[in-house]
Amino acid sequence: MKRLANWNHKHLIGLEHLEREELEVIHETARSFRQTLGRPVKKLPSLRGKTIVNLFMEPSTRTRLAFELAAKRLSADIISIIGQASSLTKGETLKDTALNVQALNADMIVLRHSSAGSPLYLSQVVDVPVISAGDGAHEHPTQGLLDSFTLRDHLGELEGKKITILGDILFSRVARSNVFALTKLGAQVTLAGPSTLVPHDFTNLGVEVSHDLKAALADADAVMLLRIQHERQSSTHFPSLGEYTSMFGLNEHRVSWLKPNAIIMHPGPVNRGVEIDSTLADSKRSVILDQVTNGLAIRMAVLYLCSTASDFRKKELAQ
Repeated sequence: MKRLANWNHKHLIGLEHLEREELEVIHETARSFRQTLGRPVKKLPSLRGKTIVNLFMEPSTRTRLAFELAAKRLSADIISIIGQASSLTKGETLKDTALNVQALNADMIVLRHSSAGSPLYLSQVVDVPVISAGDGAHEHPTQGLLDSFTLRDHLGELEGKKITILGDILFSRVARSNVFALTKLGAQVTLAGPSTLVPHDFTNLGVEVSHDLKAALADADAVMLLRIQHERQSSTHFPSLGEYTSMFGLNEHRVSWLKPNAIIMHPGPVNRGVEIDSTLADSKRSVILDQVTNGLAIRMAVLYLCSTASDFRKKELAQ
């Protein structure tokens, strides 16, 4: 199959080390799957007989639900385990939990964990594919994939397009995965927000850093809002949410600094009235719900591609 030609990864740990062609393979596969979402019979037989286990050690709504629906749409069996309901609360290690899941003949593990590097570690422990659903403040690869996919939908090819990511960059795994994806696809990325949350060191990733909101939004083709990641901060990085909103919240006045046809994005959950006014979140400029729908297609693509690559390796080893 043509769309598999440039994909041979058993795991999806992050986007940092993927090539542009590999990102495009995922996007192309997701585009094919998205065409099936509106059918009366939505299930495909692609992963029939497979069992996927969601290990979600952090709270999640969109990501966990999208992976569950993606597995079901591909005819796989899916079981979700949340941190509070797992033996991790009894002192069991992540390694032992994963090995037990594998011993129960699971074919794939989707992991969300608060520790950066946990999916990589798990991929070295188990024999089945491991898909990262977010690890600490490191990466959130499927979010970066669905965001870049959504941008290409609305803007076409991203070469030379200006994308501004505004908010808590320092603690955001979403920002990191988006930077890796968007720069590889040719976009000009600007990271904006208060200096305490957008340190100058991010320029090492090949992006612009701005603490001037008007300059950051000027001529932007899209702006992506990020919420404040309180759960990852050990101290307060600005005086109050009110002060953050007054200086960096996107409102009706500041949105005029964007191009007239620029789009507004947010990975969720949205804190209305903090990083974005409610009217803008619900406006025609907003593609927030498109992101959610595209997230289902992207996760279908990732599950399918990684499972197929894993099966191919097994066949090679068996020969």
